[in-house]
Amino acid sequence: MTAPSPGPAALPKTLSWPHLLALGVGSIVGTGILTLIGVGADRAGPAVLLSFAIAGAICACAALAYAELSTMMPKAGSAYSYSHKVLGSTVGWIVGWSLILEYSLVVSTVAVGWSGYAAPLLQGLGFPKALTQGSELGGLINLPAIVIIAVVAGLLAFGTKESARINTVLVIIKILTLSLFVAVALPAFDATNLSPFMPFGFGKSMSPDGIERGVMAAAAIIFFAFYGFDAISTAAEETRNPGRDLVIGIIGSLAICTLVYVLVAAAAIGAMPFARFADSPEPLALILRQMDREGVAHVVAIAAVIALPTVLLGFLYGQSRIFLAMARDGFLPASMAKLSSRGTPVRVTTLTAVIVAILAGILPISEIAALANAGTLIAFAAVGTCLIVLRKRDPNAPRPFHVPAGMAVGTVTILGCLYLFASLPTKTLVACLLWNLLGAALYLIRGRRRAG
Repeated sequence: MTAPSPGPAALPKTLSWPHLLALGVGSIVGTGILTLIGVGADRAGPAVLLSFAIAGAICACAALAYAELSTMMPKAGSAYSYSHKVLGSTVGWIVGWSLILEYSLVVSTVAVGWSGYAAPLLQGLGFPKALTQGSELGGLINLPAIVIIAVVAGLLAFGTKESARINTVLVIIKILTLSLFVAVALPAFDATNLSPFMPFGFGKSMSPDGIERGVMAAAAIIFFAFYGFDAISTAAEETRNPGRDLVIGIIGSLAICTLVYVLVAAAAIGAMPFARFADSPEPLALILRQMDREGVAHVVAIAAVIALPTVLLGFLYGQSRIFLAMARDGFLPASMAKLSSRGTPVRVTTLTAVIVAILAGILPISEIAALANAGTLIAFAAVGTCLIVLRKRDPNAPRPFHVPAGMAVGTVTILGCLYLFASLPTKTLVACLLWNLLGAALYLIRGRRRAG
């Protein structure tokens, strides 16, 4: 069997916990709360608050598992690397292939969400509406989504440390913007907007209009809003003190974002009946305009345009590191992991940007998000499995961060992810199956080449 390419040299260690915390918050707080809150409200009604709580609880368990594993194996690659080492190359490939799906579609979803806030501003300057929307909304192509992907990819290619500094500034802007929304909308809270609280029931069921609704159907989609913390684990190799910094970054960012989400969702649902903003590409700005706070709505829209790219940066960064790890293991061509003179994987970043820009230009946001969640849930379930397997196989291994009640945390992660996976739209599950069949075929082809 031919030995895999040794790959590029180790990535330089330039990041500390403030960078990781900003990377996590920047990756988590984005389209999920700024845009997908409308999609979630359409699926669950006011009970979308419960959907957020369920998705957040499952993600909390997954985050704890990530924190332990990332400190034990501080290498680029995230869940792929853990699965490859703990569960074997076949499972590793499945997880890596799922992460490719997750990261590619997340970037596409966020770019579409960013365009939803940028489009009204651009149209006010005379930009053609047909070039700001995909075909499902009656346009030709979502050009703003394509452009922002190109800009963020260029920044990442320039340098990791420089990208992290800019990301930190944008994250602060984003948190201040959401705080402004809560400060304005929460005083207008009207309890009557919460009734009926659960109009579509708890479990997934088909509505007369052909859309699957319910608390769990919403949770399975807005789960997208929480999982950016796994981008932090892809930075393990570039972290100066992984045993401390990764834990602070992963757990700290999820805790901050959960608090932000609860406040923003409560303010939104309480300020306006959910049906009035469920279909909006910019629900928070719409709510403010309906409250006759046009000036604040304009500020929120501008801030979203400025700050949403932090999510693009986090996930484009994470995907390039996952590709790097897979190329080092021989699953992808070694040339994809080639670093530039500035220590960044320019080739794979460029290739990823091209693929996700095409998706963002033509696909609707809810379908992209649901399919991205399918890949993520597979990866999270694998991380929970790795936690349990390592606790049984090697209980005395050094663990810089030791998760309390690790077996229970791993079990909840697995079962919760499986329940959310089953709650995804049926067509999403079919698309995920087709994606994995394609991955299996590529694995067999690549496996033969490696064996040859």
